[in-house]
Amino acid sequence: MKRIAHCIFFFLLFELSYTTMDAQDTRQRPQSPVQQGKMMQGGQLTSNGDTAFHFFSEQVADFRILRYQVPGFNQLSTQQKQLAYYLYEAALCGRDIFYDQNYQYNLIVRKTLEALLNSPKTDRKSDEFGKLQTYAKQVCFANGIHHFYSNNKMMPGFSPSWFETQVRNCPLAQLPLQSGQDVDQFITFIKPVIFDPNVAPKRTSLDTKSDLVKSSAVNFYENVSQQEVSDYYKQLSDAAGKNPPSFGLNSKLVKENGALTEKVWKVGGMYSPAIEKIVYWLGKAKEVAESDQQKKTIELLIEFYQTGDLKKFDEYSIEWAMDTTSVVDFINGYIEVYHDPLGYKGSWEAYVSIKDQEATRRIKTIGDQAQWFEDHSPISDEFKKKNVKGIAAKVINVVAEAGDLAPLTAIGINLPNAEWIRELYGSKSVTIGNITHAYAKDLEASGIIDEFYYSDEVKNRLKKYGAVTDDLHTDMHEVIGHASGQLKSGVSSFNETLKSYANTLEEARADLVALYYMTDPKLVEIGVMPNADASKTEYDRYITNALLIQLARLPQNDDQLEEPHMRNRHMIAQWVYEKGKAQNVISKVNKDGKTFYVVNDYAKLRNLFGQLLREVQRIKSEGDYAAGSALVENYGVKVDAAVHKEVLARNAKLNIAPYRGFIQPRLEPLKDEKGNITDVRIIYPPQFMKQMMYYGKMYSFLPLVN
Repeated sequence: MKRIAHCIFFFLLFELSYTTMDAQDTRQRPQSPVQQGKMMQGGQLTSNGDTAFHFFSEQVADFRILRYQVPGFNQLSTQQKQLAYYLYEAALCGRDIFYDQNYQYNLIVRKTLEALLNSPKTDRKSDEFGKLQTYAKQVCFANGIHHFYSNNKMMPGFSPSWFETQVRNCPLAQLPLQSGQDVDQFITFIKPVIFDPNVAPKRTSLDTKSDLVKSSAVNFYENVSQQEVSDYYKQLSDAAGKNPPSFGLNSKLVKENGALTEKVWKVGGMYSPAIEKIVYWLGKAKEVAESDQQKKTIELLIEFYQTGDLKKFDEYSIEWAMDTTSVVDFINGYIEVYHDPLGYKGSWEAYVSIKDQEATRRIKTIGDQAQWFEDHSPISDEFKKKNVKGIAAKVINVVAEAGDLAPLTAIGINLPNAEWIRELYGSKSVTIGNITHAYAKDLEASGIIDEFYYSDEVKNRLKKYGAVTDDLHTDMHEVIGHASGQLKSGVSSFNETLKSYANTLEEARADLVALYYMTDPKLVEIGVMPNADASKTEYDRYITNALLIQLARLPQNDDQLEEPHMRNRHMIAQWVYEKGKAQNVISKVNKDGKTFYVVNDYAKLRNLFGQLLREVQRIKSEGDYAAGSALVENYGVKVDAAVHKEVLARNAKLNIAPYRGFIQPRLEPLKDEKGNITDVRIIYPPQFMKQMMYYGKMYSFLPLVN
């Protein structure tokens, strides 16, 4: 099948290097989040400079809601703005697909919450109403009733009895009643979906002691077992021979009358009402494409949506990767497979972006050296690529995001996913500059560095070089890490060989490539690393973040990591810590009742990163499931309960939620008397839930249950 060489590298709230800007950055710093919050009340803002722009909106439960600017948008030509607008509409038209993929009743829950929030008869004076608002924001932030990172079902704070009363008071026309359903039947149906912790308890289960398909709530399978799914797609892949398409990427696998069949996500198939709208806007975008290459790319994507033919998706992916000149670019389709416990089904996502010409020069410098990095890698020669294909590397500013990219987004993306396309045609790798800038502005005064790092030397180095080295880590992870290495001849795609551990191990491999080269003189030589002292910064940040800071995301009394990126980081850091104990490479220090991890020998730590990279690449190349399973389970899953409890207490004092997501900019076309678009205005809405309610009203095209 396929492999997710693509990384949606979720930016940790506590990727601490973003708490400060480079010493040469003269942009005005924002007011405090509290001050910003007070000033955010009111209308929508349209601003091009940081001076009048407020990045922070509000903090809810365990997440912060931010906003981001789009530098360069107003400098686009009218045709480019039209293109961006049409792609923006295509992105929003598909957002409900992701809700439904996450759980088959998510749309009913969301529409119920929307109805109660809109109803004039809902009791707004009760404390329960505030809890309803919070839960609605949680559901919208997570694109469903399961937590976006832990995958656990989120429980509302309001009572079932209060909820039932509000539903009964709500006008029937506003409620999402299914055909023939009365309000009593609706309440009987919806209450356990929302309140019963045993109904759909886990969106994506990675517990290998259970049937991963049956224990996951994702709407990718119905009446089938894990073994049936694996056998079904293995047979398809084996029969397809060399370079098979990404079987299962765009369908729901169900058993009907004893036979397995796929409900394909295409025009005329499952999700057709939304896909038809996407295709309409893509058709408009095609007519104003920047080049023949981009036009061809959009035409192939339209054909894929119309036919559901995965070979068309491969053709589209190849042409998309070859389009390296367009200023306005996009993603639209079934991309990431992280939410499928077996790694077949692509979650729907979209973004629209514009190229940051100046920042692209830095990342291109790294991409141009891809073969050098591959040749000097510590991995076995038999697993090295002899000819690394073109890596089109650039920095982008996103204009809008949807589906699996919103509100929680990525900071780096590398596509296409298919390993054989990457080997034969290359890939496109991007860093999302305006998102990282928004994170930086939000966390400048967070206090995280002073709380979790041991010495003044390390703290000062982080404040001076942290933003630079963290950007470089992302660049190296995406541009070099995911493009490196190759499978041993005859070995199947490693989502098949490594199964539920594939995502964690691939992210670990890309991280290890970045970490291994972070202190290499080559980065200073090509001008992307300031100096040798700065190169140490990423080692300090990575170890402390993995073993301490990221644990703030783990709920109290939970000592097991499940999200692939968190597992990956913990696995790497725990492995090098344990393996380096004899030589005191990293010390675990207790000072004033607080735990710190201190790097004592950066050269030896680099050597350990190299050793682990060699082994992880071998595991991937040979499809060694037993070794991959042991590595993840032994080092990446369990956390120190005492340290976790301590981190939660230390983080609580800082009062900063551990996750962040974004309100999306809005594009508004300006038209002449004939209806022709003459310009497109970009607007930055200040209120998250107001935007979610607007989306729910304007972009809901799917049936309640799919």
